[in-house]
Amino acid sequence: MSKVTADMSISVDGFAAGPNQTLDKPFGDGVEDEQLHRWMFEEREQHLAELEAITAAGAFIMGRNMFTPGRGEWDLDWKGWWGDDPPYHAPVFVLTHHPRESLTMQGGTTYHFVTDGIESALAQAREAAGDKDVSIAGGAATLNQYLAAGLVDELRLHVAPYTIGAGERPLEAVGSHELELVASRSTDLVTHLTYRMVR
Repeated sequence: MSKVTADMSISVDGFAAGPNQTLDKPFGDGVEDEQLHRWMFEEREQHLAELEAITAAGAFIMGRNMFTPGRGEWDLDWKGWWGDDPPYHAPVFVLTHHPRESLTMQGGTTYHFVTDGIESALAQAREAAGDKDVSIAGGAATLNQYLAAGLVDELRLHVAPYTIGAGERPLEAVGSHELELVASRSTDLVTHLTYRMVR
C-alpha cells in the first residue's frame, strides 16, 4: 500500500508560520522573505532529491488556510497562492467547512474541496493517487490532525536556521508517538530530517 507522507518547513523553534497570516503576509508576522523556504530557491540544485520527494505524490491534502487567506464563504475568484499553474500537478484535496465546486488548473492540478473531514479527504486522495503516495501538504493544523489520528507514515521536516517565536506549530497536541530517524542532511539554509512513524 502507498504511504501517507508529510513535508513541512519549520523554524528552529518549531513554527511553520507566524501569527496573523494575511494576503500580504502569507506566512504571518515574524517570517520575512520566504525565510523558511529559501533553500527551495537559493540552493535548489543541492536539494533536488528533497524537492522531487515532495512533488512525487499522486495526490495532496491541505487545509483551507494553506489554500487561501480568506475565511467564511468562498471568494470564487481566488484560485490559490500559486497562480494558474500550481506546483502539485496532481489532485489536491482541500479541507474546508464551506462547499465549493472542484477547480481545474493548468499542469494537471485539480483542487477538490472536502467538507466531511480528514478521513474522507484521505480516502479520496488514496483513490486518486493509485499506487503513489499521498502527501499531507499542510499547514500545521492539518498535519496535526492527521498525526493525532495516526494516519501519517513518514514525516519530513525541513528546519531553517531562524526563530519565529509564535504562530502555527506542527507536532502540537498530537499525542504520544515514537519516530525513527531514517535520514538527515543539512546545508547552510536547511536541515532535512526524515522520520518513520513507528506503529
